[in-house]
Amino acid sequence: MLNTKIGQMVAAIVALIVVVALLMLLAKLADRLPEKLRRWAAPLIFAGPALAMLGVGLIYPAIRTTVMSFYDRRSAEFVGLDNYKWVFTNADSLQSFANTFWWVLLVPTLSTGIGLVYAILIDKSRFEKVAKTLLFMPMAISFVGAGIIWKFVYDYKGASQSQIGLGNAIITMFGGEPVRFLQDAPWNTFFLIVVMIWIQAGFAMVLLSAAIKAVPDDIVEAALLDGVSSWQMFKNITVPSIRPTLVVVLTTITIATLKIFDIPRTMTGAKYGTQVLANQMYDQSFTFGNNGTGSALSVIIFVLVIPIVVYNVRQMLINREVRGA
Repeated sequence: MLNTKIGQMVAAIVALIVVVALLMLLAKLADRLPEKLRRWAAPLIFAGPALAMLGVGLIYPAIRTTVMSFYDRRSAEFVGLDNYKWVFTNADSLQSFANTFWWVLLVPTLSTGIGLVYAILIDKSRFEKVAKTLLFMPMAISFVGAGIIWKFVYDYKGASQSQIGLGNAIITMFGGEPVRFLQDAPWNTFFLIVVMIWIQAGFAMVLLSAAIKAVPDDIVEAALLDGVSSWQMFKNITVPSIRPTLVVVLTTITIATLKIFDIPRTMTGAKYGTQVLANQMYDQSFTFGNNGTGSALSVIIFVLVIPIVVYNVRQMLINREVRGA
């Protein structure tokens, strides 16, 4: 076993050396080309490996998945749009669409809102660093780890048993009945959403806090001299100044939310009406062995993400033009 691992490490190092040597050789050959050809050859030489890996690791799988979405469960017989028809008519699939809608609606807006308010409240305060650390700490935990932690928080035991879950322990301490946080739909979906908000609020806070600190002091001072209120300062100065960062935060969290898988899988096994699109895709592809519907769900998730990515890139280009002007 040890010899095998050593052999793999040596092979990886040799492969890296060969690739670097090949790139250096191609770069030297490019230097000898005429001026016009050199302008095209040099970028292709260094971008070539990355483009090749992108093609093998992303473009080819995307095309293959799209093709498989038009075939049956074993990818043997062409079935046209039957898989997509199933996705948009099956009760479980429609439930996953509804749950994903609530995830995408609530997680980005509440995470960004909490992060923004928190960043404003602690800005230039005495305990700013400690306060930022407390909210950012959940970002250091994986979604699976966070799911396990909150599964204990939401743990439910019968009314006659002692509650080990923090939530029900507090409820019963004040004389209430224990709550089935993770078993009773549709509220269990919203309790799962709380977990991702808890994680992403720190991400939003860090970026928005940096953007707030970048607002020019002379603008703030001029507004204060004009006697603007705190709300007017927030609405007319802070938000317009940090709008590019707000867009990045919202779109980034939205993309992550559309692909959410770990939290429902860890906390409920995607049962009890908590199914989302990514879990549905996994179940169809690997649990039920239905390549056709699993691929169709993958394509739908991909299509839903594309407009958000395009909007994000477009806003970045607009902001770059504004800064350049």
